[in-house]
Amino acid sequence: MKKAAIVGATGIVGQQFLTALRKHPWFEVAGLAASERSAGKSYGEALKDPKSGAVRWYVNEAVPEEVLDMPVVDAADLDPSKFDVVFTAVESDQAKEIEPRLAKETPVISTAAAFRYDEDVPLLIPGVNGEHAALLDVQRKQRGWSGFIVPIPNCTTTGLAVSLKPIYDTFGLRSVIMTSMQAVSGAGRSPGVIALDITDNVIPFIPKEEEKVRKETQKILGAMRGKAVEPADFKVSCTCTRVAVLEGHTESVFASTVKKSGVDAVKEAMRKYAGVLSKEGLPSAPRQMIIVQEDPFRPQPRMDRDVDGGMATTVGRIREDDVLENGVKYLLVSHNTKMGAAKGAVLVAELLNKKKYI
Repeated sequence: MKKAAIVGATGIVGQQFLTALRKHPWFEVAGLAASERSAGKSYGEALKDPKSGAVRWYVNEAVPEEVLDMPVVDAADLDPSKFDVVFTAVESDQAKEIEPRLAKETPVISTAAAFRYDEDVPLLIPGVNGEHAALLDVQRKQRGWSGFIVPIPNCTTTGLAVSLKPIYDTFGLRSVIMTSMQAVSGAGRSPGVIALDITDNVIPFIPKEEEKVRKETQKILGAMRGKAVEPADFKVSCTCTRVAVLEGHTESVFASTVKKSGVDAVKEAMRKYAGVLSKEGLPSAPRQMIIVQEDPFRPQPRMDRDVDGGMATTVGRIREDDVLENGVKYLLVSHNTKMGAAKGAVLVAELLNKKKYI
């Protein structure tokens, strides 16, 4: 078993890591770190509100009993040499300070955006661009690290990139236009999604989200060229909104392909690609990366977000579009707090473990 630490363990994403790693066959949670406020307490004590006594546990699954008595250390004091891998669930500003210190000795799998756009940092989705892991050799050499930093993509990017991969590989892409209807859980417990804001409403702007989707989609679907990834050359335009759904991002996608595609050909490409990850033998991998729905009323977040443990992307309403050249359009649902967050990060760690980087 490889020993894993979780930084930001008391937060929502840290809690998601704990549930994703519970009884994992390859990784054992051996260390917990959080803010100075939680340091010195047991994990169970750190979760309790000191005033009300309420347990601040936000994940649907129960708290893993085996971690309740584990001590929480200050993230600034975590010794990376004691672990085989560190999962970080902190904000980008904190990640810029914490992650390089840890990565000097130990592999770091991050949910933060801090290093996503660095040339020597791969932005991995297993089954989509696993070959980009070769950038880790460049990163280690250039930075003089024994470890490395691998961030996962923005949760909105993940489902989009997964669904575009077979289209891009089969037909090529000229452009992509996407409108997202994102679940409130993607905002954590930040302002703008409290009950009176989101009920009976759509929030039409998510700061920095659209830029992230554009850059990340092009990087993920780009090609390795020497010591860097050359971004894919198709254009991406998107509008990202927040809607009153708890979990599961829905996205409306319009794609213009280089070669003539068509509805049946796109469905066939997606179905052929769907099982690519199942051959890798990764514990968290979905049986099918893409589920193609024929029901015109699907996908729906409430019905489709948990398919294959929340790790599959469900696509439906695939139609030709007569505005775009060689146009095709569809809707997708991707689980933002599973495939798009901690469980997706664990999947990345599994891939890198199999490739002997961990």
